[in-house]
Parts: sequence; structure tokens; C-alpha cells
Amino acid sequence: MSNLLSIQEAADLLGVSTNTLRRWEAESKITSERTVGGHRRYQVSDLLNHKSDARLTIAYARVSSRDQKTDLERQIMMLEVYCAKHGWSYEIISDLGSGMNYRKKGLIKLLKLITTYQVERLVLSHKDRLLRFGAELIFSLCEQFGVEVIIINRSQDSTFEEDLANDVLEIITVFSARLYGSRSHKNKQIVQELKNVASKL
Repeated sequence: MSNLLSIQEAADLLGVSTNTLRRWEAESKITSERTVGGHRRYQVSDLLNHKSDARLTIAYARVSSRDQKTDLERQIMMLEVYCAKHGWSYEIISDLGSGMNYRKKGLIKLLKLITTYQVERLVLSHKDRLLRFGAELIFSLCEQFGVEVIIINRSQDSTFEEDLANDVLEIITVFSARLYGSRSHKNKQIVQELKNVASKL
């Protein structure tokens, strides 16, 4: 999206009519620039300042499997306490799925909110809760759309070796599921053997 929006794009962003925008401009509540042809163009930053009270704090939590439900609950509790401590009104979005899956329902919802300028800040318990690979891409997206990213436990992120072991485990799990079927005995056996090896690292 360009940093300069047409009157219709600006109205859509703020959730008002184009007539309301014209009235606000006449009342000096908002300003616009004019093109050579005389059309209004609005700065995204000016619109966001006008809309800042309505933007959301999103706290995102994720675990890879159902047997990590306790960890998910712990993440959510940590995020709730952190947001409440800072006095933010917030919404929790949680996902159950691999850190390499870009199509998780909660992640898709989060990206839609970010790219429609509805998010003021994103709060994570750990960096890798967002994605195992590609988190930096989403952080760049947040910067582009004016979203502050807060990672509560930067110093407690897992080590490189732990990340590598988890990444390898997830990659082999995905490919063995595709090869043998996610519910097959062969796949379950491979996954269990991998978990046994990973636990010894």
C-alpha cells in the first residue's frame, strides 16, 4: 500500500464515508494533499494518528501439538498478565500447529489485521512462537504498517542447538507424514523415534 491514499482508500481505512472525511478536512481535523488534477491524497501516518485510539494490541500464542495444551495456557496467561500490567486493551490470538506452517488460522487473522492498519502492537512470549522460520519477514511487515513488536522473553529463547533439533524434527515429521500418511503406523513410529533422539540432545 502506498503512503498516500485516495479519499476512498482513506475512508475505508478509517471506517467512515468520504463525506465524513471532507467534513473533517473542512473542520481542520485532518489534512490532505492535492494531486496535479486536484484529487485529495492522504498520508497514512496522519490517518493512523487519527485512528490510534481504535488500534489493537494483539497477543499471539502458539504450540505445535495438542499435548502441549498446558504450555499454550501458560503462554496465554503470561501474555494476559503482561498486557494488563501495562494497561492495554488486548486480544489474544492462539494457534495450534507447526512453526513452519504459514496457513494457520490465527496467523492468517493476525496478518490481515496488521495489513489493514488495525494493530498498534504485537506481543509475543518468545520470538519463535510466531514462526520457526520467517519471523523476521513478519517483523518487517509490522515495521511497514507501524506495529510495535514486543517479545517478553528475548533472553530466554531456546538455544541454537535446541532450535536446530526442533527444526529437523518438524521437517522430518512433515515429510514422513506426506510419504506415509499422518495417521499411519510407520509415520508414528518415525516421529516417536525422532522424539526419543531429540530428547537426548
